[in-house]
This record gives sequence, structure tokens and C-alpha cells, in this order.
Amino acid sequence: MTSTGITTAGFIRSRVGGLPRPFWVLFGGTLVNRLGTMVEPFIGIYLTQARGMPVTAAGLVMTVFGLGSLFSQPLAGWLTDRVGRRATLSGGMVATAVTMLALGYATNLAGICAAMFVLGVVIDAYRPASQALVADLVRPEDRPRAYGLLFWAINLGYSVSMVAGGWLARSGFTLLFWIDAFTCLVFGLLVWRAVPETRRAAREGKEAGGFRDVLRDRVMVAYALTCLMFYVVYAQSYTTLPLAMTAQGLPTSSYGMAMAVNGLLIVLIQPFSTVWLARFEPSRVLATGYAIAGVGFMLTTVMSTTAGHATAVAVWTLGEIVTAGIHGTIVAALAPAHLRGRYSGLYGLSWSAAGLLAPLIGTRLLAVGPEVLWPVMGGLALLAAAAQLSLTRAIRARQAA
Repeated sequence: MTSTGITTAGFIRSRVGGLPRPFWVLFGGTLVNRLGTMVEPFIGIYLTQARGMPVTAAGLVMTVFGLGSLFSQPLAGWLTDRVGRRATLSGGMVATAVTMLALGYATNLAGICAAMFVLGVVIDAYRPASQALVADLVRPEDRPRAYGLLFWAINLGYSVSMVAGGWLARSGFTLLFWIDAFTCLVFGLLVWRAVPETRRAAREGKEAGGFRDVLRDRVMVAYALTCLMFYVVYAQSYTTLPLAMTAQGLPTSSYGMAMAVNGLLIVLIQPFSTVWLARFEPSRVLATGYAIAGVGFMLTTVMSTTAGHATAVAVWTLGEIVTAGIHGTIVAALAPAHLRGRYSGLYGLSWSAAGLLAPLIGTRLLAVGPEVLWPVMGGLALLAAAAQLSLTRAIRARQAA
């Protein structure tokens, strides 16, 4: 083999080598599931166009979905530790598939609200189980790479599904619901057939601890609050950013073009950066990513063209890439093996809560002016970075233990 061949083989091995087969089943299922995620991105359009709802009613339905998502992560975390990783993930996917079809055929407001609430509960119920499975299956030194690969699969699948979903929606939304439901079933079946149950308590025949133990862990609670601060900032990218750009007289296509930069950079850069960043202290890496993202959102203040906004998106996307794989790595380091589901549930709750808080905070600041919104958001990201740095010593001690 030539030196080039050896170098290429070593390069590939450093990115994907050494991870167990069940992880690749989880990776493949995640990719398939995200390739079929065609309903959620277009749900607002579906409600207003296909079902003829006024914007206020559609907003109510989306709020109901957000309320359901608040219950999702703690409940799924509890089930992950209590029932098992495999059963929770597969069950959540089957429930999502059934609820997708129910939503697709619901015609009145009450039925749609009920389906959206249940969908909010079940659609991301797989996350704590997936996070716990990686922590159970993968060696600590390989976890940043494993979590980073899942992050990459989610973003690659979502980028493709956005384009495909927009194209298929021209022929009607019913097909989108069926595709989404089918890919959920595929994900659930793959995990059920090919991923072993790894729940520690199941092997030892005991159940110990609960959410009280998680909430007593001051480091974990502080970490979740830090994540919440950052996710409130990040969520502005799909809540207030399109509103701010259209208010500047830019067409909606400009937002789509700017956000395409996000997906493109993640797909091209993130698989290569994760291996290199895994060499450094996770907490410091995360703080660095938060700070870079904060600068990117601050730059939005002075942008008024499509190219300008795309540049700002590129900067905060680099920050997002730096954080890829690190969140799950820190949760896995902090969580006792028998509470990994609940710890992941608390972490997931920070994302769900941000989904509700971000539009409430962002739209009020945008009403004052974009010159207020973006500096405040950038400052909040920098505050999150500082808070994360303050946790470095405590997280390092927990990892060592």
C-alpha cells in the first residue's frame, strides 16, 4: 500500500474506527429517521394552508406542541432508566409514527391540538435513550467522536429532508406524514432488532435513585442552566432571524439561502473537527464554541443583505460545530450509569424550555429593535461561555472519578 493509501486509511480510521457495531446501527437509524423528518419543519405551512387555520390558531397549536415537549425529556429519561434504553427508543419511534398519521388525518382543532401535544411528548423521546446508549456502549475517550457523528447524521438528514419535504409538499402534505411515520418505524425496528439492552440496573437487578438525585447534583443543574442560556440564543436562528430579515425588506428565500450555509458547513467541516477538538478539555471547548456563536449572533446587528446574513450564519455555525459532541460527552461524564437516562432528560429539558422561551424573549427584544436583540443574544452566549468555564474544574474532577 502506498504512503497515501496508509494515510487515507488512518485518516478514515481516526474518524470512524473503534466504535462498536450497535453504535453504527444507532447512527444509521438516526440518519434514516432524520431523512424522513418532513412534517415538523413545515407544520406551520401545513396548518395555515392545508387546514386553513388563521395564524393565531396555528400559533396556539404550536404552543401546545411546545408544552408537550416540556414533558418529553424528563419522562423519556425516567423510562430510559426504568424500562430500558432499547424499549424507550423503539417505543418512542412507534408512538411518533402513529401520532404522525393521526395528525395527518385530524381535521378539527381539538383533534389537531391533541395530536400535536402527544407529538410534542413522543417525537424527541428517543434522545435520552440514544444519549444513554452511547454512554453505555462507547469508551469515554471515544464519546466526543460518537456524539459528534450522531450530530452530523442529524444535520445531514435534516438538510436533505428540508429540500425533499419542500418539493414533495407541492403534491400535498399527506405523503410527508407517511414518509415521516415510515422512517420512525424503521429507526425503532433497527434498534429493537440490533441494539442490545444496556441498562445497568437491569443486569444488577436493582433500581436506585431518581430525579431528586439529579436535581441534588449542583454541577449538573448548573450545566443544564448554562445549556439553556445558549439554546435560547441558538433558537433565535429559526424564530426571530427570519422575522428580522423580512423586516429589512429581504425575501423569504434570503433566509433559506443564509441558513443553507449552516447545513453545508456542518456537513463539510464537523466530521473532521470533532476528532481534533476531542483532544482538549470538553468544558473549555464548549465555552469556546459558545463564545464564537455569540460573536456570530452579534454580527447580525450590522447585516442587511443576504450575503451579510450568510456571513453571520457562517460565524455562529463555526461555534455550533465546535460544540458538536461535547454536550453529550459532559452529560455522560457527570451521570452515574444507572441515572444516565434521567441526566440526559434534564439536559434535553434545557432544549425544550429554550424552544418556549426563545420566541417570547426574542420577539419582545426585536420589537424594541434589532440593534437591541442581537447584542443581548450575543452577550447571553458569552455569559454562557463564562458560566461553562467556571464549571471546568468540577467537571474535570467528576471525569477523573
